[in-house]
Amino acid sequence: MSDASNSWEKLKDFTDARIALGRTGGSLKTQELLAFRKDHALAKDAVWTPLDFTLLENELENMNLDFLRLGSEASDRETYIRRPDLGRKLSQESIAIIKNSNPSPADISILIADGLSANAISTHAIFFLEEFLPLVDRFSLAPICLINQGRVAISDQIGELFSSKISIILIGERPGLSSPYSMGIYLTYNPKAGNTDEKRNCISNIRVGGLPYAYAAGKLAFLTSEALRLKLSGIDLKDTFDSQLLKNDFGKK
Repeated sequence: MSDASNSWEKLKDFTDARIALGRTGGSLKTQELLAFRKDHALAKDAVWTPLDFTLLENELENMNLDFLRLGSEASDRETYIRRPDLGRKLSQESIAIIKNSNPSPADISILIADGLSANAISTHAIFFLEEFLPLVDRFSLAPICLINQGRVAISDQIGELFSSKISIILIGERPGLSSPYSMGIYLTYNPKAGNTDEKRNCISNIRVGGLPYAYAAGKLAFLTSEALRLKLSGIDLKDTFDSQLLKNDFGKK
């Protein structure tokens, strides 16, 4: 094996990217081809697998958290995939559910949506909330919203209906060949219909092998506090969380 090949083999220990796959003639090795097909199948399954809302509801009840079950205007999974715009809007029935709950203005609305990987939500959402909620217990919280066939921008409409200062959505990220079960989080200050993506802060890649729950929860709590203090989010909100961690680490030594 050449020195160049040895170098690529060593790099495989540091990345999930498909490098140093080798070949047989002009084709991939059988082992690598089968691994690719497996990961591709997992990614497809992640997109089409429905979210177990009953399990989530039971877990939230065990945490003594109030919640509402909502849905977007995308009536089924195929519509959700074909019409992203409908996944950004609440169904009329869901709007009525929120209004009939007589919501009081809250500091934070938290949403949990299936997105493009329901398995990511089933795997990570509750564990994440267990880390995050104690960090923001000084702020008022609207009922947690569980959203079927939801996309990121639906958080604006829901936050506006709850008159929340901040809207936070936990959502299954678009699956990749190395991470079909990754969860993302988006935070928006002053949520309202028509907001665009530069108004949001994003924390992505929450999964085993990605961002740990405690780190992601700490970062989100920091962004939440700063957004409420400065009354802004998105590109206007400077994320200095990692700098603060470094200062604290050096301060301990």
